This record gives sequence, C-alpha cells and structure tokens, in this order.
Amino acid sequence: MSEAKVTGKVHVIEPTKTFGQKGFRKRVVVLEQENGRFSAYIPLEFIQDGCDSVDSMNVGDEVEVNYRLTGRKWQRDPHSEVKYFLSAEASSFRVLSGGSSGGGDSFDIDAANAAFSEAANDEDDVPF
Repeated sequence: MSEAKVTGKVHVIEPTKTFGQKGFRKRVVVLEQENGRFSAYIPLEFIQDGCDSVDSMNVGDEVEVNYRLTGRKWQRDPHSEVKYFLSAEASSFRVLSGGSSGGGDSFDIDAANAAFSEAANDEDDVPF
C-alpha cells in the first residue's frame, strides 16, 4: 500500500477516543485547504501511539501529513445492507509553520508503533 501526502492548516484537533476491551485508540485531526471559493476539510485519523504525537500540533499550524487510505466492510447481519467505509490513516507528519514550536516538528507513527510492538512481551497484550 503506497502513501500519499496532504498539506493544510490544522482546523480541528479532536480528543483521543478509546474503543473496545483492548483499548484501541484513535484521534482525528481535520485539515483545511483553501480551494478558491470553497474550503476543503480533510479528516485524518491518528491511531495508537500516533494519538499522543498530535499533542505537538496546534490549531492554525500548517502541516504536511503522510497518510494511507484504508477501508473496511460492515454488515449488521447476513440479511442487512453492506456498507463500506474509507479513512485516511496518518503515518507521520511535520509542522511546516505556526504553533509554539516554531515549525519543523515531526513524528513517524510507523516507527513508534514498531518500537511499541518490539517492547511487548506477549502478543496477546497488544491493544489492537
């Protein structure tokens, strides 16, 4: 699966949400892009350790985010309608300008998640 990049101004930073018994974590950041007369709002999902990395972002920062598209299928029961969901899962980002850090901060979620996986003694304890 290849990665793409998107650049925009941080419009919204949602709080981290935890799901399920294993503690899966997700945090949504919405980027705003000016497209002439209209603005585009792009939600990006930071998962697991990436949720904490968002703390170095501020609303109004100009950021570049590497992401990969992910999708899933959902069906309540075998006789109900099938629905498909698409999301943009952030893998890393870098602050280009703005914020209290003065720009240039970066975080690589893949490296952090790899380190987390290596530190786990038992695969059954991995929270996803």
